[in-house]
Amino acid sequence: MSEEDEVHLKPFLGMRPGVWLSVIYGIGILLILFFVLIYPGLSHPGSIVSVKSEPWGAAVRVDGVYMGTAPCEFFVSGGAHTLELVLPGFESRKIEGEIPGRIFASLVFPHRINLTETLNAAEPIAALQAAAADYAAWTFAGEPTPAYQIPLSLSEGAYRIGPSLTNPEDRIRADELIAAAAAFAVTRAGLRDLIRAKTLIDNGGLPPSPITLVRSAADILAWLSASPGTATWLAETLPPDSSAPVAGSAWYRQQHAPMTPGPPPPAETSAQTGPAPGRSFSAAFLTFREIPGGTLVRSPGFPRSKAVETFFLCETEMSPASFAAFLEANPQWHLDNLNELVEQGLVTTDYLADYLAGNGGVSAGNSNANSAGIGAVSWYAARAYCQWLTTQLPPSMAAWEVRLPTEAEWEYAVKLLLGQKGSKPEPLNFTGLMGGSWEWCANPYVPLDFLPVSAAAAENLGSPEWPVRGGSHINPGASVTAETRGSLPPSACSPFVSFRPAVVLRGDTSGGRR
Repeated sequence: MSEEDEVHLKPFLGMRPGVWLSVIYGIGILLILFFVLIYPGLSHPGSIVSVKSEPWGAAVRVDGVYMGTAPCEFFVSGGAHTLELVLPGFESRKIEGEIPGRIFASLVFPHRINLTETLNAAEPIAALQAAAADYAAWTFAGEPTPAYQIPLSLSEGAYRIGPSLTNPEDRIRADELIAAAAAFAVTRAGLRDLIRAKTLIDNGGLPPSPITLVRSAADILAWLSASPGTATWLAETLPPDSSAPVAGSAWYRQQHAPMTPGPPPPAETSAQTGPAPGRSFSAAFLTFREIPGGTLVRSPGFPRSKAVETFFLCETEMSPASFAAFLEANPQWHLDNLNELVEQGLVTTDYLADYLAGNGGVSAGNSNANSAGIGAVSWYAARAYCQWLTTQLPPSMAAWEVRLPTEAEWEYAVKLLLGQKGSKPEPLNFTGLMGGSWEWCANPYVPLDFLPVSAAAAENLGSPEWPVRGGSHINPGASVTAETRGSLPPSACSPFVSFRPAVVLRGDTSGGRR
């Protein structure tokens, strides 16, 4: 039998060991209970606030600090606070009050406040417009993948403002915005979002009933059959198992038949000289020549036929001498202000990088300044130049203005001068139309530019990118034709992008948005 060690506790303050041990254990348990059940409520008093909004998606701020998007949940310390719900196109909702707290067991059972707020649509069309603009921006992100998804911006916007479309005029404008958004539906995800938005608009933001679903389907079919090019669009956008029936349909074959062009444009006199020479004039080191009006025709596939009024087009891309004169008159666009221009989102850091380096590069008085074109100019800078050049036109042209050509005007001029594919030799002193530099156009870039869109809806929706045409010297000759379209953000400054001003009658919109 082994011996065991024994420990004998002595009395403490006159208390037997069993008593004072019980006191210590009791104090320890009380301290644990205090720090678990009482201390959190004393040190961090407050409540868990759960916020829901109708429609959902409102930004939630507490004392001006963003907390999340409803529905959301967050902790707010005790005391007086201001909670605000904000949603574009809707009246903001402010709630001011005291946030209570729970002292006992707040760590385990915190005090909770549940808020459900309904927001009124002060400007439902503005809200849908913001959603459509976001939808258009996501178009340029391409088709989503399992690891990369895009938001359902358009249909979420339709859900939010659907119940507020009680005014017939607002309903018409909403349908026009949906139609404008369709011109950006180049991915399967975008097409699904578009169809969902259409059905939600038709059903007041609610899930569709059988009756409204049939009505929406009828509207969609009528719109598709009346819009040229939609068969090609669906055949290229839908999944293969769904696109095959479309590609084999009579509807598809009909839309791929050659278009009847209507009144033809002025006939070319020869491959070398192009149309009969029109009037010409010079301004700010540039020469402009008249392009007689006619009809732009594109067929088949994505067909379109558009009338183009007579206008003047610069014979060359922008010259350093002319742009230097612009900079002298508008120093805010000089490289000295590059940082400010970048901060304003008007240019990128490559602005004029290859042409106006150092202390200003070329000057308007440099006789060699016209030897090459000028690139790395943003769309914003090109527009500012055109606004300045309008003030330099001869007094006899007071009814005219300078702007960038629309895509329709640019394509029409190139086809008129260089043939349908833009492959003929350049006539009449025109240079760089194809393969010089990509050239900015005036209108916002719309991927599906053959779809009919109201002018007001197109203007309100806009686009995150602007079109460029003509290719550059780095593009293989066969890869770019007169119909090839490209696009860039309007602040982009690429050495391969320049511009060619046009002179049109003031208020002339014949070139259209596309």
